[in-house]
Amino acid sequence: MNKDQLNRMQHDQGFIVALDQSGGSTPGTLALYGVPETSYSNEDEMYDLVHQMRSRIITSPAFDNQHILGTILFKQTMRSRIDGIYTADYLWDIKKVVPFLKIDNGLLDQANGVQLLKPIPELNDLLNEAKERHIFGTKMRSLIKEYDENGIAQVVDQQFELARQISDAGFVPIIEPEVDINATDKVKIEALLRDLLQKALDSLAQQQLIMLKLTIPSEDNFYAPLMEHPNVIRVVALSGGYSRDDANERLSRNHGLIASFNRALSEGLTVDQTDDEFNSTLKTSVDSIYQASIT
Repeated sequence: MNKDQLNRMQHDQGFIVALDQSGGSTPGTLALYGVPETSYSNEDEMYDLVHQMRSRIITSPAFDNQHILGTILFKQTMRSRIDGIYTADYLWDIKKVVPFLKIDNGLLDQANGVQLLKPIPELNDLLNEAKERHIFGTKMRSLIKEYDENGIAQVVDQQFELARQISDAGFVPIIEPEVDINATDKVKIEALLRDLLQKALDSLAQQQLIMLKLTIPSEDNFYAPLMEHPNVIRVVALSGGYSRDDANERLSRNHGLIASFNRALSEGLTVDQTDDEFNSTLKTSVDSIYQASIT
């Protein structure tokens, strides 16, 4: 583990950029960017186009380490280069932004009110590759849609089982049990989730450090107790379908919680913008998310 990166994630101000759209979400991401599905004829061309978009974001002067602590990458992005440099090395060596890797293969069908992670049979190979590419940490997303005690417990158990394996391999895992912002029992779900996360954190060994990525809670500062746990480096928030303005406003009321936004960051960016227009739009987004993250 890179100690300078660990110190940055633990102590510096800023937020995390999520650029980890995978195969299923990439067409929608490109469409919002102004690139229709008719612009590519296969998966390789699609990934080339989305890498061009991500590269434009990362190389922008608005993407700076005064505001941005880390970036979550998709595996194809990790394997790609920016200006001839592997993406993770570009992030850290050029930008001083800490690289993370999305490792999950998506979600299983809903059962017991939740969607668990699909199996990751290639995890060991992927972690070995991530080590070669100088990745600091990983991320894996589950989804909680309804209040079901067994289902929510399954989500936490699965996430922490993987987190222990990832931590023992030398990475900092980001555990992401997303709560659907439209869930009828969102408040009740969050109460049970917090209790289960606390118990799971207490079961970790001293050296097993993790991060949590959670939906912005309905009750302000609800996750503050988790931030104080000695095994937790940082608690970050996903935008979860809220607009950027709405997500920022909610985030700003949660002291110590920082953003890890995806769609909310790239809101307003389009492929046909001039560099000045693109950089200005991105700067507005970065500045607003940063301000919401330092409250």
